[in-house]
Formats: sequence, C-alpha cells, structure tokens
Amino acid sequence: MVNMNCLDSAIRAQVIRCLIEGCSIRSTVRMTGAAKNTVVKLLEDMGFACSAYHNQHVRNLRVRRLQCDEIWCFVGAKAKNVYLDKKAEGWGDIWTWVGIDADTKLVVGYLVGGRDAGWALEFMQDCADRIKGRVQVTTDGHNAYFQAVEGAFGMDCDYAMLQKIYGASDEPEKRYSPAKCIGCDMKVVSGNPDPKHVSTSFVERQNLTMRMGMRRFTRLTNGFSKKADNHRHSVALHYMYYNFVRIHQSLRVTPAMEAGIADHVWSVDELIALLPKPVARPTTIDRDLLRRALGETA
Repeated sequence: MVNMNCLDSAIRAQVIRCLIEGCSIRSTVRMTGAAKNTVVKLLEDMGFACSAYHNQHVRNLRVRRLQCDEIWCFVGAKAKNVYLDKKAEGWGDIWTWVGIDADTKLVVGYLVGGRDAGWALEFMQDCADRIKGRVQVTTDGHNAYFQAVEGAFGMDCDYAMLQKIYGASDEPEKRYSPAKCIGCDMKVVSGNPDPKHVSTSFVERQNLTMRMGMRRFTRLTNGFSKKADNHRHSVALHYMYYNFVRIHQSLRVTPAMEAGIADHVWSVDELIALLPKPVARPTTIDRDLLRRALGETA
C-alpha cells in the first residue's frame, strides 16, 4: 500500500481519475495501490479545493434559461432504516440540489443537504448570486420552490413549474423500474416564461451523468456514502470535473468554455494543482540540547 507521505503526482492523478470515473473507494485502492485512508484524505482535500474554486470563479454568469432539480441519495442507510444514534451522525436521506444553464450546460450552483424550504431558499439564493441579468427558471413541482425562487430572484425572473404526471404501474414486482410519464402540467408562477423553453430535460440528463459517474449514487450497491462530509466532497469533485474537464458531447467543448469562464479544456493535473501547497512545519527541536547530546556521545 502507498501512504500519503510517499504519494507521488502520478498515483495522485490516477486516484482522482478513478474517483471521477465512478469507481468506489475500495476499488480505487485495489487499482492504484494507495491506502484507503490516503484515498479518503485526498478526496477530502480535493472536495474543499473544488468547492472553493467553484464558489470564487463561477460567478457573473449570463444565463438565459436555468433548470433546477434535486437528486436523492442516502448516507449510511435509507431514512426509514436509520437508528437515532446514527441519525445524529448524518445518516439517512440526503439530497443534491443542482441548477444548470440549459444553453451552456454549465452547473451554475449545487447544494447537498435536506429537501425542505430552508435548503431550497439557500440553494436558489446561491444560484441568484451567480447570475447577472434576467433569467427564465424552470423547476419541478416541489412546493419548496415557490417561496425560494421568489425570495432569491424577486421579480427579476420568469418562473414556471413543470409537473410530470406518471401513470400507475400494472407490474408491482418491478419496484425499481420508473413509472411511465403520461403527461406534463405547466404552471406559470411569475413573469412571462417562454413555453417553448419550460423544461427540465437538461438537468435531468445531468442527474443521469451524476449517477453514472459516482459510485455513491448508483442504486442497489454497497458503494453508498458512509459519511455526509465525504458525500459532499465527492459531489464537489464531480461538478468541478463536469464543468471544467469533461468535454460535453453536443458542445464539443467543456461547459466552462462555453460559458466563457475558461479558455481551454482542463486536465486532471490542473485539478490537482488546486490543492494547497504543503507548508513545511517549523522545527521544535531544542538545538542547544541536541548539541550537548551529540557532544556527550562523540
């Protein structure tokens, strides 16, 4: 096993590539030879670095159409199976709020937490702070969005809700199969949104990319997150990679390039360069005591 003290840049890049391509922590350990704690520590450091970069540089965006959605997952166990002591540690259902620019495919903002009105307002306020100018917003029918969008954007947006209607399944044994969508109900909440662009298709496609790209989001596996903090770090790394490194198939460039906040396709090495440089620790050795000891043994 390779520990943190001797983890060179090549192995570090290999670990990051494994994590962003959907490998679990343990499979990353097996493929790279890095120790498990080393992989987790690197994920933590990258999560902090990616979150900080996104918060600082993904701003002042010209967004015409913003699509928002929430992605369900869980930490430790599903909410119905969590004991009280584990709930205090953050176990249970966890949601990732995400807003995407329908034109550039840039993930404008994201937030990992609960699904109530407080989290909705925090998420929408974060998106509003990153966008300049008027924007058309589309969300699903989640009630928490009503006050959140108004509280964040005020009257400076055209907002519509798109509620999908699903038919009842006649095959109850297929409990993990999605129900068939039989229609959509559009509701104009504020402003004058263009009905042609009232859609959540792009953000839902991004949700699929997330589930395919992170083992933590894959259903019916044991690769789910065991700690909420590590879950957040993984999400931050994923969106940094999605925005700046991964070339979007329809755009032929990265979303960050399309949005004008990057001028080239980032490499994994550039991602790693976001990590803070190690600082040498000051020595605590008593030099006089060391000289006397050396003199006595000479």
